[in-house]
Amino acid sequence: MPDNWQSGDPYEQYVGRWSRRVAPKFLDWLAMPPRLHWLDVGCGTGALCAAVLDQCAPASVSAIEPSEGFLKAARERLGDRVVLQLGGATDLAFADASFDVTVCGLVLNFIPDGRAGLAAMRRVTRPGGCIAGYVWDYSGKMELMRYFWNAAVDLSPAAAALDEGARFPLCRPEALAALFQSAGLINVATNAIDVDTPFADFDEYWRPFLGGNGPAPAYAMSLDESARTRLRERIRETLPIQADGSLRLIARAWAVRGAVAR
Repeated sequence: MPDNWQSGDPYEQYVGRWSRRVAPKFLDWLAMPPRLHWLDVGCGTGALCAAVLDQCAPASVSAIEPSEGFLKAARERLGDRVVLQLGGATDLAFADASFDVTVCGLVLNFIPDGRAGLAAMRRVTRPGGCIAGYVWDYSGKMELMRYFWNAAVDLSPAAAALDEGARFPLCRPEALAALFQSAGLINVATNAIDVDTPFADFDEYWRPFLGGNGPAPAYAMSLDESARTRLRERIRETLPIQADGSLRLIARAWAVRGAVAR
């Protein structure tokens, strides 16, 4: 089953809104000075770009995104404050050493050739510049997805092949650091970023999985109605639902950064 990342609105309801909570904390950790030139690789609907504009006083922000649907949503959100282009992470149509900071949010694990992607980012980042990104902790504390896949695999062991926790071993700090070091970056560091993901009730938690955007929603919508109902109820049984019906989950992202040698 291919990953489905096409429509901005369903993505926002699923994980985009939580990415908007991670982005400011990620930028706080980077602690970059003002008046720098930034590139966002795989900008999605524009959450990280918006955070850069809000808190980093950049000289410029450019972004590239392979999904036309996501790029449309980013344009609607960001207007002309960001130079947006359609394209992929391994084919960056920018001159060498064009940017001071190159970032990517929730993208590294979806780049088919991670080393090629980082090589492209390194080429367009100036010597001494920063390359950084973050990914969800799929196998651990990205809880809204973890409860989903645990229930899905319990009902159908074949679902394990689609579980992001198994598919994306890169989404662990040791693997991220190793990838950045293999790309020749120096001063590589990782950091855990936790954000709250509150839901008023189970329906608010479950509804985004019906949008079809992303591996878990795509899997949910591939099931027939009876199988999807079984999955829904199995998840409901396992979630830590509060006495008032609300849910208080955690979404952890692993962040990584490295510098381009001078």
